[in-house]
Order: sequence, then structure tokens, then C-alpha cells
Amino acid sequence: MGQLQLTTPDASWSVAPGPLLLVLLLLGAYGWRWRAVRRTASGSRDAPVWRLLVFLTGVAALAAALFSPLDPLGEQLFAMHMVQHVLLLDVVPILLILGLTKVLLRPVTRLLQPLERQAGWWAGPVFAILLYIGVMWIWHIPALYDAAVESSTVHILEHLSFTFGGALYWWHLLSPIRSRHALGGLGPVVYMVVTKVLVGILGIFLTFAPRPLYDVYAEGPRYWGLSALDDQTLAGAIMAIEQSVVMGIALAYLFIRALGEADRADERAERHGV
Repeated sequence: MGQLQLTTPDASWSVAPGPLLLVLLLLGAYGWRWRAVRRTASGSRDAPVWRLLVFLTGVAALAAALFSPLDPLGEQLFAMHMVQHVLLLDVVPILLILGLTKVLLRPVTRLLQPLERQAGWWAGPVFAILLYIGVMWIWHIPALYDAAVESSTVHILEHLSFTFGGALYWWHLLSPIRSRHALGGLGPVVYMVVTKVLVGILGIFLTFAPRPLYDVYAEGPRYWGLSALDDQTLAGAIMAIEQSVVMGIALAYLFIRALGEADRADERAERHGV
């Protein structure tokens, strides 16, 4: 049983050198490339301001997940840890990828395409689905989850797996580069629904579990008047609701993008007299 005293959680900011270097590299590389493309004749089309703003928002979300009070709060409250998880798994990859265009990525395209060919099945959408689902389910096994909260090394590994799994998953849906594994027809719908339903089931399980599953929270102090079970219920609800909302928004975006691509294809056909 957890202790009964009510205490104030640690809500301090922390800036570790490794994550800070990553954020600075992202900002520097993107800013340099965006400015270079903007100086070209088609710069406003190939590097629009809205892409820059979306990318910067993604970097801000990454900084919030790694440096803000979310990080220490996640070690004390399951709900805050869940917010950190969904930022790294969904919000950050979505915003960073949406900030890219084919022209902005041109310097690295020649590296990405050979890597994709060599990776084979590992670079495909089926593996991306399995990795995304696996990351969420495996890291919520009680023994692993408790280890991630108590050990900084395991915590870093957890963050890396969430970020990589989310980036690979959303790359197949949002990438501006045409892939050999491109999802056509109803592929994006199946891709999204299968993944989000299976992860949503985990959220529902956590929401309605009859007892606390994680000793690190069950045996710790009580914060904000939440019992360990209430905290777990809130965390599960955050996961389930976030998965549903993100799926709805992503499907709407993909539908609008498909309509835009169809209109552009019709315009090209008309110009060439087809």
C-alpha cells in the first residue's frame, strides 16, 4: 500500500547535455536547410513558412517532453508519464515530419533510399505497426515500467524506443518522399485503425484495471490527492483518448491530402492533353 501523506511533487526543469545537443542539432540543420531553399526561385513553395512553424512546434514538444517538469513528474505520477509517452510517440514525430518537404530533404534522400532498400522488410509498414504496438505494450509490462522509472539508463532506452518507433510509424503515413513501401488505396486506413485499436485496448485495460499495476507508484507518496488507482485510471484514459483523437485527425489529413493529389493529377493530365 502507498503512503498516505500528501506531498508536493518535484516539478523542476532539467537540461541534460545529450538531449540538449540533439535539440540544437535539429534546429541548426533544419534552419540552415530551410534558409537555403527559401533563397531559390521556388522557395516559398518548397519551404513555406507554415512548415517551419510546424517543425519548430515539434522541437518545442520534444523539449517539453525531455526538459520540462513533465520528466520528473513522470517518475512520480503515472498520468504525467503517459503524457510524456504520447508526446514522444505521436506528437513530436508528426510535427517534425510535417515540417519536411521533398526539396528540404534532398541532401539526405540519396542516403535514405539505399538504406530503405537494404533494410527490406524492416523498413516496411508491417514492421512499423509491430514496433509501434510492441513499444507501447512491452514498456507497460510492470517489471519493465518500474525499471524505467527507477533507472536512468533504462529510462533513456525507453525514450529512444518510443521516439524511434513513433518516427518510423508516422514516416510511412506522412513522409514527403515516395517510398517503395508506399501505402495505397485503403492501406493508410487499415494501417491506422489496426494500430490505434490495439494500442487503445491497452489504454482501456489500464483505465479499468481493478488495482494498481506498478509498484513504483503504488508504494510512493500521494500527489495532488490522487490514489495510485486513480492515477492509473487517468493515465489509461489519456492513452485511449489520445489514440482515438490522433487517429481521427490523421485520417482526415490523409483524406484531404489524397484529394489534393488527385486534383493535381487531373491538372497535369489536362495540361498534357490526356
